[in-house]
Amino acid sequence: MTDRKAELAGNLAKVEERIAAACAAAGRKREELTLIVVTKTYPASDVRFLSELGVRHVAENRDQDAAPKAADCADLPLSWHFVGQLQTNKVRSVVGYADVVQSIDRPKLVTALSAAAVRAGREIGCLLQIALDAGADGRGDRGGVGPGGIEELAGLVADAPGLRLDGLMTVAPLTGEYAGRQQAAFERLMDLSTALRVAHPAANMVSAGMSADLEQAVAAGATHVRVGTAVLGVRRGLG
Repeated sequence: MTDRKAELAGNLAKVEERIAAACAAAGRKREELTLIVVTKTYPASDVRFLSELGVRHVAENRDQDAAPKAADCADLPLSWHFVGQLQTNKVRSVVGYADVVQSIDRPKLVTALSAAAVRAGREIGCLLQIALDAGADGRGDRGGVGPGGIEELAGLVADAPGLRLDGLMTVAPLTGEYAGRQQAAFERLMDLSTALRVAHPAANMVSAGMSADLEQAVAAGATHVRVGTAVLGVRRGLG
């Protein structure tokens, strides 16, 4: 085993211990939670090592990095998640490799993604990115749509050819009433998920929590956590 693969294996084991402990504390089964490893800024070789170590879900946030990496790893049994802010001019490329887009936050993006998915003959899973710090314009500092926009956007995704409404995603906000209150933010997302599933029962995916707050996400009931630095480390020069 190479030094890098051994490093990743050790980091993965520590994250798995954290997830298992959080599930036990919350009275949940480990299999209720899916780990998504966020591989942004890291090379395809790391993705290959992760696959060999049993990782099945990886995420990227920039198409210019993700597209060539996904192509290099096309032979691996991976589900690719796009988690960054997605511009409509990148949609056709993203549809070529992403199985799930977790950052749906505006009607224009739904329209573009649907057209690209139909053209490619693919079905793309979609999560609405919820901004719990949404201002008067209904949008958050880090992207996303405010809770008031969920019903309309969910309906658009559910009715769009080539798209599948899978659920909700959020990033713990840095401002507003939930700043510094990650578990409260994730519990609010769970309440919004419960409301969404009244009209869309299959949209039961809840993506919340990252390296620093995965325990709070598990406690709140998240189905997926997105972990980057705790598995891959902090790249030199990136802070």
